[in-house]
Amino acid sequence: MATSTYLSNPIVTVNSVDLSDQCKGANISYQFDQLEATAFGDTARKYVAGLQTNSVTLDLYWSTAASETYATLKALVGTTTTITIKGSSGATSATNPLGTFTTAFLAELPVVYTMGELATCSVTWNGGTFAWTES
Repeated sequence: MATSTYLSNPIVTVNSVDLSDQCKGANISYQFDQLEATAFGDTARKYVAGLQTNSVTLDLYWSTAASETYATLKALVGTTTTITIKGSSGATSATNPLGTFTTAFLAELPVVYTMGELATCSVTWNGGTFAWTES
């Protein structure tokens, strides 16, 4: 079985602001509700895709500098926005697809301060639509 290792250096934007230099992790959950479409006479269950149920979580270093984490996120709590994530800075392609979340809702902005460590926040947007672009 063929395998590959991809050392990721993604590009992450929130509301068109590049936060790649503050991001240490991104978790994309792209899924659809599973709706049963089994009818009389069927011999096995059948399913169809329902609504998208998406989320994206970004693990960010907490920076209060202009155009960084705090300045970008503070006004987005309780609103919807667009987030994009791409595996590297190269051109968008089948091997470097661009993921775009639109109308994703941010419910909270938790910040973690720990003695002797860099301050961080793990921020999750829920809902909205998600699509991959390959060109």
